[in-house]
Amino acid sequence: MAVTGNTTQTPAEVHREIPDAATAWWTVGPGQGEFRTEPLPGVSDGQASVRTLFTGVSRGTETLVARGEVPESERERMRAPFQAGEFPFPVKYGYLNVGTVEDGPSTVRGRTVFCLFPHQSRYVVPADALLAVPDAVPPRRAVLSGAVETAVNVLWDAGPLVGDRVVVVGAGMIGCAIARVARSIPGAEVTLVDVEPARAATAETLGVEFALTGDEIPQADVVIEASGAGAGLQAAVRLAPTDGEVVVASWYGSRHVTLDLGADFHARRVAIRPSQVGAVAMRRRSSRTTRNRLALALRLLEDPAFDALLGGTSTWRELPDVTAALAAGTAGELCHTIDWSAG
Repeated sequence: MAVTGNTTQTPAEVHREIPDAATAWWTVGPGQGEFRTEPLPGVSDGQASVRTLFTGVSRGTETLVARGEVPESERERMRAPFQAGEFPFPVKYGYLNVGTVEDGPSTVRGRTVFCLFPHQSRYVVPADALLAVPDAVPPRRAVLSGAVETAVNVLWDAGPLVGDRVVVVGAGMIGCAIARVARSIPGAEVTLVDVEPARAATAETLGVEFALTGDEIPQADVVIEASGAGAGLQAAVRLAPTDGEVVVASWYGSRHVTLDLGADFHARRVAIRPSQVGAVAMRRRSSRTTRNRLALALRLLEDPAFDALLGGTSTWRELPDVTAALAAGTAGELCHTIDWSAG
C-alpha cells in the first residue's frame, strides 16, 4: 500500500499477511513520497536483522533530496550507504537509523545499534555495518550520531587549539553540534551566531555564547560556517581574522551563492576552505577511519546537553507531511525524529 502527497494510509494489513516484510519510505517527486512494502531476506552468517526504533531527518541533505535538487554531478558521491533507487526520484534515502538487533551474531543480538540506513521499519545488513549505542545514550538521542560525526570532522579540519575563540555561524543541528563539541576544548570560548534570537536559549543550554548576525563579536581565531545560507557565509568572511580562514560546513547543492569579496577581503588575506563528512579530514585520514569517527561520535553523545539538538517527533505514518515540509522549507532547523516503535 502507498502514501503520496499528504494522504496517509497504513500497510498494517500487509504486515499481518507478510511477517517477513518491512515498510520503507520512498521519495517519488518534489515533496511527495510513498510507503512501500518490501520483503526481508533471511539472515545469513555475518548479517543481522534490525527493528527500527527511531530515524532522524538530516534536514540540510534531505531537503535537497525532497526537492530533487541533488546536482547531477554529485549524485554518485551523494549516495547513502544503503540507498535504493536513483536521484532525483524515486529514491529511498536516509542515514540516521537506531534500532534493536533481533537476530544475528551474539556480539550484537539484543543490542541497540546505529546504522546508516534509510527510513524503514526493519532491515537486514552485514553486522559490521552496525555500531552499538553506549548504554548511557538514549535511542532517540543516538540519531544525532551523524550530526556529531560531522562536527568531529569539521573540527579536525578547522583545528582549534587550547584557548581559541571559536565562532560558529549557523545555529542549526550541525552548527549546534560543532559548538558543543568545540566547547570541550580546554579554555575555548565558543560563540554561536544566528539570525534568529530564539537560538539564544539553545546556545545557553549548550553552554556557549550567542550573538545575532551583525553584532560586534571579539576577534575570532577559528570561524566555521554552518548556516546553509549565502548571508551566513558572508557573515563568516566578515568575522574571520586577518590571515585566517573560514571553514565551510554548509553544502548548497545546486543553489548558487554570491559573495562580496571587495572591501578588505584581499587585504586581510582571508581563505575559504570546505569541509565535508564523506571522507575523514586530511589531518586524521592516515590514523582514523570513518568507523572510528562514528564510534567517537556515539561516545560523545553520552553528554545529555545534546538533547537540545532534538526537535519534534513524528510517527512514521506522518512521513508524507515531513517530506512535504522539507520541500516547502517549513521544516524545523533542529533534528526531527521519526518514531517507528509502533511500526
